Amino acid sequence: MDASDQNNTGPQFPFALRALNAVGGGLSKLGIQPLNLQLEALLQKASKKTGLSDFGGDEFRDPLQSLLRSLESEADLTLFGRMVARSDISRTLENRLGMVNLLREHPEIEQGRIERPIFVVGPPRTGTTIFHDLLALDSGNRVPLSWEASYPLPPPETATYLTDPRIARVQADLDQVDQLLPAFKSMHPMGAQRAQECVSITSHDFSSMVYQTQYDVSEYDRWLLDTDMQSPLQWHRRFLQILQWKAPGERWALKSPQHLWHIQHVLREYPDALIVQTHRDPVRVLVSISSLVATLRSLASDAVDLHKVARYYAMALAKGYNNTVEFRRSGQLPEGQVVDLYFQDFIRDQVGTVRRAYEHFGLELSEDAAAAMQHFLDENPADKHGKHLYSFVDIGMEEDEVREMFSEYESYFNVPREPVTQ
Repeated sequence: MDASDQNNTGPQFPFALRALNAVGGGLSKLGIQPLNLQLEALLQKASKKTGLSDFGGDEFRDPLQSLLRSLESEADLTLFGRMVARSDISRTLENRLGMVNLLREHPEIEQGRIERPIFVVGPPRTGTTIFHDLLALDSGNRVPLSWEASYPLPPPETATYLTDPRIARVQADLDQVDQLLPAFKSMHPMGAQRAQECVSITSHDFSSMVYQTQYDVSEYDRWLLDTDMQSPLQWHRRFLQILQWKAPGERWALKSPQHLWHIQHVLREYPDALIVQTHRDPVRVLVSISSLVATLRSLASDAVDLHKVARYYAMALAKGYNNTVEFRRSGQLPEGQVVDLYFQDFIRDQVGTVRRAYEHFGLELSEDAAAAMQHFLDENPADKHGKHLYSFVDIGMEEDEVREMFSEYESYFNVPREPVTQ
């Protein structure tokens, strides 16, 4: 099967899930939506579940309302998709209520220092995930793991960090995704004890690009591309302070493609941040991320259009790339706080590339950490769960058109080109 065949086949869901969605489709035609995605109803549901009512300010309400509008008007959700979206939003609201309550009871948490955090900043499909996984293997780094990012309360504790029952809970959820979308595992392996992105954290202020990867919420995401991230990044800091309260580390190591669009806001919140900016042929990035997003969205919608996905991400990526070019040109980011890493160099020598980043920042990579990183790479080759196949012809765009959109970024960072088909 070639890449084009794979993209056109689509996932084959179990009969029970198809039947559920068929029922939902029938109800929708009758004008009935069995699951409420209205703002006030969701807020009341979260308050009733937790017994709490203080959401910690109203900044989140407009973003959440925008997200909900997009879910209703653009996402074309199946009944299962509505269930997933409602459950995720409800969990996030419950987390927020709990965190506000915790910080009121223990105001000392917000005094916790976060110094020289490492931020891995780069578009999706440029090696950021594996780089972050490697940073997690250095005992000097504290990374947010998937289980604690999903369920941060009660705050994790060092003594039970590897045995917390929430690990099994989150792993079961991720295993279900792997069962329903087996192809996704070859694109983006997940695990409860693997490093999690900042998009999971900023979702608690409902300003996160994670939603656009899961659902077609382009109207919401267009707002997000240009928004000032002051409130979400303040929540980001509080979230880290909660995680480190009883499970501290020497320094935070963080990662998110979203920071590409908001790097100046990250530096405003964390002026001493150390930035690892990753680079790869942007055309290759576009094709790969379009394939990944189309696959993931198929879990929640039966109407996924790969061409539409690619057109949106071409625009969005160009905006993010140009933002970093402008910010780097401005001279506001000291050279000692940023290192540029290129995908092809990283693939040739992954541990060596990590070591180079450490040296640039004046950090030491211990031999034990380097050995742990190499062991992880040996045990988790890129094709461990199959090869992610994709083809440029599937996205319905002309390469010259796409190259022109990314020309300023390619030129400024001298990004080497790759074959666009894998």
